[in-house]
Amino acid sequence: MKIGIGIGDIAGVPADIDGIIAQTKQAEADGFKTGWFANIFGMDAIIAATICARETSTIELGTAVVPTYPRHPVAIAQQALTANAAAKGRFALGIGLSHQIVIETMLGMSFAKPFSHMKEYLGVLTPLIRTGNTSFQGEEYKVTAGVSVPGGDPCQILVAALAPKMLALTGAEADGTITWMTGLQTIRDHTVPRIREGASKAGRPEPRVVVGLPIAVTKDVEKARASATQQFAIYGTLPSYRAMLDREGAGGPGDVVIAGDASAVGEQLERLAEAGTTDFLAIPFAVEGDADSVARTRAFLIETIAKG
Repeated sequence: MKIGIGIGDIAGVPADIDGIIAQTKQAEADGFKTGWFANIFGMDAIIAATICARETSTIELGTAVVPTYPRHPVAIAQQALTANAAAKGRFALGIGLSHQIVIETMLGMSFAKPFSHMKEYLGVLTPLIRTGNTSFQGEEYKVTAGVSVPGGDPCQILVAALAPKMLALTGAEADGTITWMTGLQTIRDHTVPRIREGASKAGRPEPRVVVGLPIAVTKDVEKARASATQQFAIYGTLPSYRAMLDREGAGGPGDVVIAGDASAVGEQLERLAEAGTTDFLAIPFAVEGDADSVARTRAFLIETIAKG
């Protein structure tokens, strides 16, 4: 299982361009295999990854995740291939539906058919990424187009898939998934089996499973869970994440974080790997009353990577 880390907004440490470059270079120097950029209402994730790619040489950089609705699949294909050219093959495109409150209430677009939207979106996007051409006729998208980006080899497409149908679609059409606020049991019993089944039926390779979770190496687990409950409260209210928490039997975000002393956290990471996680996206978070928790957690992750 590769260990990566969030950069910028996704890690709760917003920064300007110089700041995200510094974070990415440090992540590479520390041995992290991947660095992930969120695309919320701050810096554009694909542009941020592209800029940071030019300042690094080994770390894979990806988006976790770019919402599909506001960007036409042809446009995002151009962006992704350009980013991968800049990264010399180290870019991964993570996309997702976002949420009804964002798409409808904030952006004024319809969120009526999210599954159909993603199915059609991938129907346009994946051929463009993989071959440079697409011809697709659907209800939402009717596209005949091609893109050609010098040096822009095909990049991986990862979909933020949580529900059963979306996992099956992702397994069949994309290269893997990125989850958030999804606990160990759900990863093991729901996410991995369903996406693998979708890939197998479509004759696709075994998919990548990127699991993003808050993490804290600390002696006070209860305080860690309480701190996470407060810091990540919004994710307990959004329907897609709430469904995963309910499936896990979790009351809120604090119940699915990885927390404990170094030994306990190591065991939790091992269980994630055994469950089929291919990549862990670490989000170290501050524990109230434990001023060194973030630094200690990062040091633990670096040591874990070094041990292989």
